[in-house]
Amino acid sequence: MILYGTNPIAWANDDDQSIGAHIPTEQILREAGREIGFDGIENGHRWPEDPEALKALLGAYGLRFISGWYSTELLTRSVADEIAAVQGHLAKLKANGCRVCIACECSNTVHGRPDVAVNDRPRLSADQMAEFGAKMEEFAAYLASQGITLAYHHHMGTVVESPEEIDAFMAATGPATHLLFDAGHCAFGGGDPAAVLTRHAPRVAHFHAKNIRRPVTERVRAEGMSFLQGVLAGAFTVPGDPEGAIDFVPLLRILAQAGYDGWLVIEAEQDPAVRNPLAYQSMGLAALKAAAAEAGLDRAAA
Repeated sequence: MILYGTNPIAWANDDDQSIGAHIPTEQILREAGREIGFDGIENGHRWPEDPEALKALLGAYGLRFISGWYSTELLTRSVADEIAAVQGHLAKLKANGCRVCIACECSNTVHGRPDVAVNDRPRLSADQMAEFGAKMEEFAAYLASQGITLAYHHHMGTVVESPEEIDAFMAATGPATHLLFDAGHCAFGGGDPAAVLTRHAPRVAHFHAKNIRRPVTERVRAEGMSFLQGVLAGAFTVPGDPEGAIDFVPLLRILAQAGYDGWLVIEAEQDPAVRNPLAYQSMGLAALKAAAAEAGLDRAAA
């Protein structure tokens, strides 16, 4: 079953919590659930940590808890320590009926640092990637034993950003490790989203329908801007935005051919003071549903 979700970073940013700080939590939930009509929403810093309180809060607005970002630190700690660290987050996922754990290595990421150019991100050697992948696979196998699929989020400013790194990471991991495919991060990271997705579609467990404004992402690279500076400059947007560079129909067709079953999430952070979240998320959901129907991924929306 195809479900449609969003992420609160369209309203209130997690990496820089001053972005969208003026928007009340009630407004985020009301707009996402009652006004726009998303099926669910991902985690954000505004939500309660208690699993049952989270379920009750979101449910009051007709929303499910989809999943949420979990920062691994496997480059600096053991798998056993990672398993111990994830327990609170895992309890939240289980209590809310989540199917995936969105994971990204953050022990050395620069995407949350406004003073560091995204170009100056960390990189791994081939041997380091192999070792990292082995540890991630062991961690993913543990999550699988708990009924949760690890969906690894390739992301700007991290050790898995470029298409070559996505390929290397997937080769270094095994059947327990799946991919969160993010169209916007793939394109920003130098990849052709359709080509990368084609290579890894059978292992995609979660999909972020993030769009990019190509002139902005090129300026981020050329001018040595940080990831957060790029966000504020408008690097990302939603499906259906005329300024966006990504055609989602071919991507969703690839997912359909791979038998994808799960969430399509509009996770596209912008400055809400410049680009109204209600307007952009409404536009994005309408475009995403239309694309999913055209691609044959969501026959119910056709």
